Amino acid sequence: MKILVLGGTGWVSSHVARIALEAGHAVTCLTRSAGVPNGARSVRADRDADDAYVAVAGEQWDAVIDVAREPGHVRRATQALAESANRYILVSTISVYANHAQRDADETADRLPPLEADVMASMADYGSAKVAAEDAVVAAFGPDRFVIARPGLIGGPGDATGRTTYWPWRFAHPVDATHIVVPDALDLTCAVIDARDLAAWLVYCASAEISGTFDVLGEQLTLRDHLAIAREAGVAEGGAGVDEPRILPMPAAFLLEHGVAEWAGDNSLPLWIADESMGAMSARSAKLAAANGLRLRPLADTLRDGMWWRGNNGGGAGLSDAGEREVIAAWRAQPDG
Repeated sequence: MKILVLGGTGWVSSHVARIALEAGHAVTCLTRSAGVPNGARSVRADRDADDAYVAVAGEQWDAVIDVAREPGHVRRATQALAESANRYILVSTISVYANHAQRDADETADRLPPLEADVMASMADYGSAKVAAEDAVVAAFGPDRFVIARPGLIGGPGDATGRTTYWPWRFAHPVDATHIVVPDALDLTCAVIDARDLAAWLVYCASAEISGTFDVLGEQLTLRDHLAIAREAGVAEGGAGVDEPRILPMPAAFLLEHGVAEWAGDNSLPLWIADESMGAMSARSAKLAAANGLRLRPLADTLRDGMWWRGNNGGGAGLSDAGEREVIAAWRAQPDG
């Protein structure tokens, strides 16, 4: 097949290009920067420009795969490529949904209003921006020439956010002799889709000529089980050196009072969501994607590989060593700590 990847140097798009090449497809990457995978043709273009697609719009493509977040990029691409591409595959997000409190919701759930602007004003617009991008794809390639993939939390090597690499890394590098700080939300549902599995499925959709909208999530586990797998990966790396996870669950009120953030960013505990209205975000049904070829590697492999990547490339989300010590000290300083 002849595949056009809009990108090819970023995290997910580079996996897409590499996997497509390994499958024997002819891959062209339209990108602003250098560094596409070996074997891919590189076309340099700025997607903010009106003429960004001139060099590729005159060719015929079996599939276009796009990971853009800005609606303007997708609007221009779909308009330019609607006549030359057989199928358009967009990586969207489960953040398009208006409700994250309902378990087992599927692709028919209500979405946020679409962003009218071409560019997000801030990350608060992310979900609405992806809704607008989806609408542009469906308008140009509907009803049966598109795939909209709505992944949940993406993880594995290359996760610069650190959301999926922190826990195994922390178990491998404990700062306290007996305990590791975790949120007292151990029954919270977590699901991590490996970026490599997502990319492989996108390429499969192109070759199998699949159409439709799909939630694409990893295996659903409780935070308790996720931490147990992370502990095994960390201990195998020679870190905590204990037979059982020595976790120290702390209530949300205590963590928030001491400046510990939810989900992502500096001084955070990744995967934790204290807001009950967001508690089912990772508890969506992914049955449709599984029935259409999605295959998942064991979470242990994702966490192990992500931990190694973090060790070589730096952190991201999570508590710093100093932050971990401060929170543990504050906990133990309580009368009943």
